[in-house]
Parts: sequence; C-alpha cells; structure tokens
Amino acid sequence: MVQTIAAERITLYDLKQRFKLQQTQDESFFFEWQESLPELTDTEKQRLIRVEAIVANLERRSVLENTVKLAVVAPLLDLSGLFLPPFYVSTEDSVEIATTDEDIVVRGRIDVLVLKEQLWVLVIESKRAEEFSLKVGIPQVLPYMLAAPNGNRSRYGLVTNCTDFIFLKLLCQDVPRYGRSRQFILGQDHDLERVLQILKRLAEIVGQDHLD
Repeated sequence: MVQTIAAERITLYDLKQRFKLQQTQDESFFFEWQESLPELTDTEKQRLIRVEAIVANLERRSVLENTVKLAVVAPLLDLSGLFLPPFYVSTEDSVEIATTDEDIVVRGRIDVLVLKEQLWVLVIESKRAEEFSLKVGIPQVLPYMLAAPNGNRSRYGLVTNCTDFIFLKLLCQDVPRYGRSRQFILGQDHDLERVLQILKRLAEIVGQDHLD
C-alpha cells in the first residue's frame, strides 16, 4: 500500500530513512555561497537599503505574509535576474516524489518555484518567525529538490522567512547529499547584500548549465 506524506509535514529524519538523504559537513561541498561572488553596484546596494527600510516600516504594523513576501523576495528575484530567461517563476506548484520502491510518496506545494529545475526559493510564514523557523523550511524544500529530473547536476535552494535566509545545495549521485550555508539575517551587518550576491552567483551557474 502506498503511503502519502504531505511535504509540509516531512522531517529530515523521514528524508534520511526513506530517501537515504545525508547532510555533509564538508565545507568544500557547497563552496558556491562563499567563492567567486559578484560585486554589487551602488544602485543594487541602494535598492537593498530601501528593502530594509520597507521591512522595518511593515514590522511596525500588522501586515499579511504576502505583503512582506513581495517586499523582500520579489526585489531579490528581480535583482538577481531570476525573472528573466532562462528562468521563470511559478508559484505554488505541486511536486511529487516517490521512494525507489514507490511505497512512499511525498506530495505538496511550494510557495515560490524558480525554474530551470535547479533553483528553488521556499518562503515560509514570515509574520511568526519564532514559531516557523528556517529549520522547519529546510525539510520542506528538500523533497522538491530531490524530485528534479536533471540527473547528476547540482540543485540549489533558498529557505527564507523574509528576515532570515539559508541556502542549500543538493547533489544526487550514489547517495543524495546536501549542504547548507550559514544563516543570514536581514538588518545584520551586510547580510542582505551577501544574500543577493549568492543568488546572482547561483543564477549564473544554473544559467550556464542551460547553455551546456
């Protein structure tokens, strides 16, 4: 009998047991978030300062999650070129993945799906970040990354509650392995600039794969 698990309920333990997924602590595995990052222009930096000011203003009021999502995620996707070819953005897409013996199916919908089937952005509840931490979002986005039909190419993800950000890399070879970046925090040092730099770098990598 096939068992179906909702993606929003799956845990890292489930992924390890059912899909043999492993987390690697090898820093060289996910070097893309640390090396060869593009420089930002003054215009891009000013845009990010404006984003931070908008979020600070929204946090003073009771606002809907979608408002914060538009204020933070949309500018990042725009500035990183993810609204332009070869990418396109599809929201709340259904994705399904089955174990090798097909006795378990993980099914769910993702908030924001950036396609070339190698780069996903998962936005979790932004108003109540203390209850919905990024640790909740990581096992939610990994099934979508596992389901990508792109063979042995690296797959990347970003999990955010619009104030905190973590990048992921997944590589499916003999055993699926993933690594993660450090956590970036909006308003801390120049973390939002670093987030944009990483997004631009990942877009460059995935876009190059499109040409190969």
